[in-house]
Amino acid sequence: MRSRNSSASTAPKFWLMSTVVLDAWAALAFLQREGQAWVMMRRLLRRAVRGNVRLLMNVVNLGEAYYRLVQVAGQQHADERLQRFRRLPIEVLPAREPLALSATRIKAAHLISYADAFAVATAMAAGARLATGDPEILGLPRAVVSVLSLQRS
Repeated sequence: MRSRNSSASTAPKFWLMSTVVLDAWAALAFLQREGQAWVMMRRLLRRAVRGNVRLLMNVVNLGEAYYRLVQVAGQQHADERLQRFRRLPIEVLPAREPLALSATRIKAAHLISYADAFAVATAMAAGARLATGDPEILGLPRAVVSVLSLQRS
């Protein structure tokens, strides 16, 4: 007969790993190598490679990060960074109707952008923490979303 402790050690990895959702702020901090946020993102990515954390990002937030890169660095540079980003161990999730409606309710209740509402809704749906340094999201009550705070400096 197995004890409870021994069954936990033989559980499949996906039961043991935590999940973290990334928003555009986190993606941009990594892609632009911005201080401590970049360091923390590298740690998360290493943990994801080892199978210790599952990283998720909504396609709306990927699009937000991409358009910002196009604005700051130009189309070609943004395309190159997007290609590199897509090779990372980050699962990009679609924006299906239930998620869009959840994001809409979050946007209606809080002073955040619609894209930020998608990041929050994605974290809520996944039961995950949201990695960000975005002041709008960091200002939300903890009851709305659990945040892994990233800082540039």
